[in-house]
Amino acid sequence: MDQREPGEDFGAAATADRTAPGMTMDPDDEGYHKSLKPRHVRMIAMGGAIGVGLFLGTADRIAKAGPGLVLAYLAAGIAALFVMRALGELVLYRPTSGSFVAYAREFIGPWAGFASGWMYWLNWAMTGVAEITAVGVYVHYWAPGFPQWLSALLALAVLLAVNLVSVRMFGEMEFWFAMLKVAALVTFLVVGVALVLTGADVGGHKARLSNLTDHGGFFPMGFWAVLLSLQAVIFAYAAIEMVGISAGEAENPREVMPGAINGVVWRIALFYVGAVFLLVVVLPWTVYKPGESPFVTVFAALGVPAIGGVMNLIVLTAALSGTNSGLYSTGRILRSLADRGEAPRFAGKMSSHHVPYGGILFTSTVYLAGVVLNVFVPHDAFTIATSIASLGVLTTWATLLYAQIRFKRAAERGEVERPGYRMPGSPYTNWATLGFLAFVVGLMAFDGDQKWAVIAIPFLAAGLWIGWKAVRSRPGHSDAVRRRPDPPR
Repeated sequence: MDQREPGEDFGAAATADRTAPGMTMDPDDEGYHKSLKPRHVRMIAMGGAIGVGLFLGTADRIAKAGPGLVLAYLAAGIAALFVMRALGELVLYRPTSGSFVAYAREFIGPWAGFASGWMYWLNWAMTGVAEITAVGVYVHYWAPGFPQWLSALLALAVLLAVNLVSVRMFGEMEFWFAMLKVAALVTFLVVGVALVLTGADVGGHKARLSNLTDHGGFFPMGFWAVLLSLQAVIFAYAAIEMVGISAGEAENPREVMPGAINGVVWRIALFYVGAVFLLVVVLPWTVYKPGESPFVTVFAALGVPAIGGVMNLIVLTAALSGTNSGLYSTGRILRSLADRGEAPRFAGKMSSHHVPYGGILFTSTVYLAGVVLNVFVPHDAFTIATSIASLGVLTTWATLLYAQIRFKRAAERGEVERPGYRMPGSPYTNWATLGFLAFVVGLMAFDGDQKWAVIAIPFLAAGLWIGWKAVRSRPGHSDAVRRRPDPPR
């Protein structure tokens, strides 16, 4: 890749083929190709909002919190809604593959771009390790004699090849992954509503609203248990922000993004809150077992044949989709960091296919290490890893919310122009959501599974501070931020 120094101009030839007349090349987008079609962007947005956390992890959360878990999904969903609207306004101002890293750098400060970028990478590094090794577990369902580490390794090799070939191929794979997940959820929602409306017998239990309170009340484990579930619920929403990263490689992002982001908002209400509500209405919450998909529990109680294999395929798809998304998003974020000397130089390399292969390979080495370590490391280590990963999710969301506040202030000073698509109630909704996220971090200290993440906070903060001091001291590093002029409207 042609390495750039801060402050350099961009060649006219590079700019001409990828920008509309009168528009300036975004520094974070040089070298990328606008290969993602509107259908890719919409399904990437949809796929990011549906993951293993919903298909598999919901049963564990229902067992710990009872029907009141619906409130946790609703509260986290409202927070996610405001995060997405903040992201939408920033994307419409400046569609870029640097996403929140670029927005943090421009409106909060260069240090914020550095910190948020590396926290986001930490999130996907930890999540990807867990998900790629989970692939081996899911394949083991059909092939118990096949080594789990080998199936995980083969899956990683395929996904890595897809990401390295072209962004179009990534978009196609994610499109079909999302289609399968959506089809499964829509099927459940339709069946679930029909069961409740008819009061059907499901495995010896009546599908009815009274299941919300008939088995120990709405808060059988206490309201505190619902509060403690918030961190895991927010982690289930992780990756909804990935649609912002895809903006830099999307055709006509200013036309596509509002619809894609609005689509994420209503899918949060339908697929998450609606699905969890139906789960605890169709069957008593006491029926669900940790480690088993709650959707399998429902369909198995209905006597649907081969449901175990079908749902195993869905969960496998969700794990593959998560790994695929992790390689894609971290590749773009690492390149944005590397171009400013804030990540290893190799992470900024771009291929002739317009793919940031350096960052993708950088992340894949961590995933590979996870495949190997999974043979030796106990399951608890991955619980700790995902709890630490959730800090990356919370950091990303907080960065977007605060960057939008600073963007609004810059617009009020006349420095930038706000798009028509805006964050509702800003800055009050931003501050309220930031307070909610801080509350969730505080709750993690009281959860035995999450306390290690709280312990890690000062160490992560110290590591980021040392890292920032180190990159700033390098020759040629600049804190200057190049603001992209507003395009003609």
